[in-house]
Amino acid sequence: MVAVGLALGPIMLLLALLVGARWSAAAAGAASAAIAGLIAIFGFGYGSGGSGLLPALVGPLLEAVFVALTIVWIVFPALAIHEYQTRSGATAVLGRWLSGTARDPRIAALLVAWFFAMFLEGAAGFGTPVALTAPILVGLGFSPVKALSLALVGHSVGVSFGAIGTPIVPLLEASTLDPRALSTSIMALHAALGWILAAWVYRVAGTQAGGSGTGGASLVRVASAWLFFCAPALLIAWAVGPELPTLGGALLGGLAFVTFVRWTSPPGHDEGGPTARELLASAAPYVVILLLVLVTRLLVPLQQMLRDIQMEWTLTGQFGGSVALLYHPGTMLFAGLVITGGLRKDGLRQIVLAARCAAVRIPVVAAALVAVLLLARLMVHAGMIDTLATAAAQTLGSSWALAAPAAGALGTFVTGSATASNILLGSFQHATATAAGIAPLLIIAAQGFGAAIGNIIAPHNIVAGAATVGLIGREGEVLKRTLPVFALYVAAGGLLVLALSLLI
Repeated sequence: MVAVGLALGPIMLLLALLVGARWSAAAAGAASAAIAGLIAIFGFGYGSGGSGLLPALVGPLLEAVFVALTIVWIVFPALAIHEYQTRSGATAVLGRWLSGTARDPRIAALLVAWFFAMFLEGAAGFGTPVALTAPILVGLGFSPVKALSLALVGHSVGVSFGAIGTPIVPLLEASTLDPRALSTSIMALHAALGWILAAWVYRVAGTQAGGSGTGGASLVRVASAWLFFCAPALLIAWAVGPELPTLGGALLGGLAFVTFVRWTSPPGHDEGGPTARELLASAAPYVVILLLVLVTRLLVPLQQMLRDIQMEWTLTGQFGGSVALLYHPGTMLFAGLVITGGLRKDGLRQIVLAARCAAVRIPVVAAALVAVLLLARLMVHAGMIDTLATAAAQTLGSSWALAAPAAGALGTFVTGSATASNILLGSFQHATATAAGIAPLLIIAAQGFGAAIGNIIAPHNIVAGAATVGLIGREGEVLKRTLPVFALYVAAGGLLVLALSLLI
């Protein structure tokens, strides 16, 4: 019991500093990692054998920096693309086209808060969808509280594969699971329950003045929005892997839904809207990225060649890491940006400016990643994760399947990031599943599922979104609106994972 309390200490400290003291993720993670190091040394005898204490401390730090760099190489080009698209007006063109497709505010909400927000999540992530779509929704006539609530809930399904699959990276690092199998499992959970969130977006938007249509028409619209995203996203997760389910599902599903809406509903007020040529130019970087990822994942000889070129390192045989840089999602993002910019007049200069703006945001992201990763790696190597996993397995046994999604959501609530939640809890979830005799694939999938939905209530996300629509000081109103649907989705996810664990 003492060992469990000691092992739980750094996580509780992280929670207290982030939520109670409102420290930044970097500062809270660093302080918690320092405490974890002391507990590991004096409470678990870490570093007393083998190669000694110095390598035992340096090794986790090097692992944390290495994994952080592999994640930053996704975040940096994703943010650069976002800056490039914003500066060129491409993002505004896409948003204007979507918002002008239908008169019914409920359909407009599905187009903007569901498809467009998930499209931005798949391409850039890290708060971009909420920051961009909430103001668009306000412009369409929604109140700021409702607009922010719709944006938070609408994009959350796509967070599992945001920024070209960034949140999946730490889950794969924490396990030996096949990327496609894990991606398919996570997306299957969302596909089974995603209709809950689509229905919520539609219903909440329906209280807006001007809503029309009830009964069967409403059911068809919600079902089509859910199906048009989830079906291609699930297929892409199974066939390609973790990079494209959100981006591809939102792109293909959004086009299908727009076609469906225009076929079944009166046209919207789209006079002066973007032309087909403007739309194609605005979406060009995402189309190029989509093609690059598909080619490198589906052409087996090319895939093998790129994956064989590895950057590897080891320390004392205990610590190490590797990355296939040419196969890395960040490389696909950067190549897509350069190719697209190279074809535009003055494009390369705009790329440089966008990269500079993105680079300004990277140090804060990198510091937070290294701090939380260091905490996680220290706890793994010192045996603290195994201690917690054993205690959880002995206490709940196979019932841990019910709690696994909620644990992932709690991690995101604390850290404000699904990626950080997966870093913090990935190894713990894997070890707990093994100790409890549950299929690790199912529990790791539950972690990815829960971490995504935690974005709905994460204080960091609500505060950041509130700043874009003038709601600073009224964040509690947004949380009060989103908390019930969050609880419903997490509870449904836990029941589904529990039922599957009993069948497998």
